[in-house]
Amino acid sequence: QVGQAAYSASKGGIVGMTLPIARDLAPLGVRVVTIAPGLFSTPLLAGLPEKVRNFLGQQVPFPSRLGDPAEYAHLVQALAENPMINGEVVRLDGALRMQP
Repeated sequence: QVGQAAYSASKGGIVGMTLPIARDLAPLGVRVVTIAPGLFSTPLLAGLPEKVRNFLGQQVPFPSRLGDPAEYAHLVQALAENPMINGEVVRLDGALRMQP
């Protein structure tokens, strides 16, 4: 989005570090997986007017709604249970790409 250069740079840094850190920590048996969440129904968003929350949810291609924290937790559990997932960035955003 316009005006989000610092946020984008910090997010890009995290994405870029995921694989190298996974390789660095592999000898210790530590896996590194990054989750890149989209718009979730969090206490921060709960403070917004319902009209705004509905608008944000409609921006998500599918499913067209805000994510539920239980869905995030479900992904965390799935990633933890699968020992072969390492050094990966997983988007959890319903295919959302914010408009400029």
